[in-house]
Amino acid sequence: MIKVLLADIAGVYGPQGFTSYLEKAGVPYEEAPVQGIEGTHCYCDREAERKITDALGEVTPKVRFIGSGDYHYLSCLLAQGIKEPFSLLLMDHHPDNQAPALGNVLSCGGWVNDLKERCPALADVLTVGPEGCPQDIPEGWLESHRRVYVSLDKDIMGPQYAVTGWTQGKHTLEDVKRMLGKLAGVDVLAVDICGETEPEGCQAVNLATNIELLNHIIKTLDV
Repeated sequence: MIKVLLADIAGVYGPQGFTSYLEKAGVPYEEAPVQGIEGTHCYCDREAERKITDALGEVTPKVRFIGSGDYHYLSCLLAQGIKEPFSLLLMDHHPDNQAPALGNVLSCGGWVNDLKERCPALADVLTVGPEGCPQDIPEGWLESHRRVYVSLDKDIMGPQYAVTGWTQGKHTLEDVKRMLGKLAGVDVLAVDICGETEPEGCQAVNLATNIELLNHIIKTLDV
């Protein structure tokens, strides 16, 4: 049975109803005690990074819901310890490879560069979604990239599928599910998902999409 990790700094999944759904559906989950850590919003200072790393511990669930895209840098902290060669598949409306405006600090907009520097096992990054990048997994890519870490920001989709607080793309939920389905038979090391809005924001559409994505992953991928 798949086990889910909730790494929810902003405290979204309770008000959204996702934790209640997991309990009612009988999906086991664990909550990393990261909520409310200071120094984390969009940029993660060194002390906050240490606290988050301690809170995450030895992460075992391979399906990881990490809250708002403001904290997408959690993907770096979750993947940086991988030892064997792997590729990152990033599905996002933004490339997340920008130099941080506040100096050498982990950020939601630059975490991909940090992961490249911190993780020698990272062999390749495929970014799907931003302007100038592929809009689908290119034919043949998976044949030569058989160990994949997947990071999905729901802002790759339009607002009818997710409300994220960031500019959003035009992919549909079915587009995303189809791309995830291509990973069947691949060694998927983990899937993390972000793209929530603030706890007081519109949650119904995000909840529905989270449930559909989770059920699709359970049915499709060996994680």
